[in-house]
Amino acid sequence: HGQLRLMLELEGEQIKKAYPDIGYLHRGMEKMGENMIYNEFLPTTDRMDYIAASSNNYAFALAVERLLGIEGDIPRRAKVIRTILLEINRLASHLFWLATHALDVGAMSVFLFCFREREHILDMMEDYCGARLTHSAVRIGGVPLDLPAGWLENLKKYLDEFPTNIEDYEGLLDQNRIWKMRLEGVGVLTPEKAKSWGCSGIMLRGSGIEWDIRKEEPYELYDELSFDVPVSDLCDSYGRYKLYMEEMRQSTKILHQLIDMYKDTDSALMAHAPKYISAPKEQIMTQNYSLMQHFVLVTQGMRPPVGEVYAPTESPKGELGFFIRSEGEPYAYRLKARAPSFYHTGLLNDLLPGHYIADVVTIIGSSNTVFGEVDR
Repeated sequence: HGQLRLMLELEGEQIKKAYPDIGYLHRGMEKMGENMIYNEFLPTTDRMDYIAASSNNYAFALAVERLLGIEGDIPRRAKVIRTILLEINRLASHLFWLATHALDVGAMSVFLFCFREREHILDMMEDYCGARLTHSAVRIGGVPLDLPAGWLENLKKYLDEFPTNIEDYEGLLDQNRIWKMRLEGVGVLTPEKAKSWGCSGIMLRGSGIEWDIRKEEPYELYDELSFDVPVSDLCDSYGRYKLYMEEMRQSTKILHQLIDMYKDTDSALMAHAPKYISAPKEQIMTQNYSLMQHFVLVTQGMRPPVGEVYAPTESPKGELGFFIRSEGEPYAYRLKARAPSFYHTGLLNDLLPGHYIADVVTIIGSSNTVFGEVDR
């Protein structure tokens, strides 16, 4: 789970106090964002939650778009593609979580099956943007590429088969006595404690609190999509596991709708905002600005107006948002990332005491943290 130093005070095998010690992966990413132009920094966000890189790309792009005031100018096809990327990233992230969590607890077969399904998603990402892990598949103002021929057909075939795979995972785990023994009643997180620690995503919904930014503060096309927000009042690791399974079903439902939406869009992929956005070369002459203007935008960067913005999104792990303070320069005066794993790591300080050493790996796995977005 990355560079986490976890110090425990024990009485026998029972934990009395827990001290999560972070900072061993620190790369100064927020300071880097203040010393790089906006387009230059976007690929760096891949390295935060590298299990779902496009979620980071999108969250940063959305914050800049809101700062520029061009969120409403994104072409519909770009919105469809970006929402597809976000949801297949969610599937890939949840599969990775289930695979590694099951392996931590002792279920080897589930690890292999989940990686088999995740591999198909990585293949599709590679077909789209040429990268499998760190995608840089989103741009400020849209997307760089249209979907390749046959890509949606491959996605639909995958989605048609995927619910059966979820049933296979549940068949191996739901009533498995070892799985239930290791998860049920372990890592109980009360609603009050979840809110107190700033939990989000499944860590919050697993404590009976229905809050999903895709529903509460919709972005992209989520206000046009039909999907449910699963909630569990079990408050333990088993309840959170069941939410991951149901969320994968909901993402499958969302992706089927997006495939149909794509068919009714035109070919535009970038916002028409010559003052800020550098369009693909082949679109430049049709958007009424010159090659010289294009060159200046690429090399010097866009200059947003003076102001500040915070844009929250629902990443696979919870609320991921970027705060940007602009002084009108091509780079941020202040950049701050609000990443869910940071809060869920701090929660271990309060969640582990009272449990036993054998429960630690279950609770850490259930919190689904990645240290690329903790040690920024």
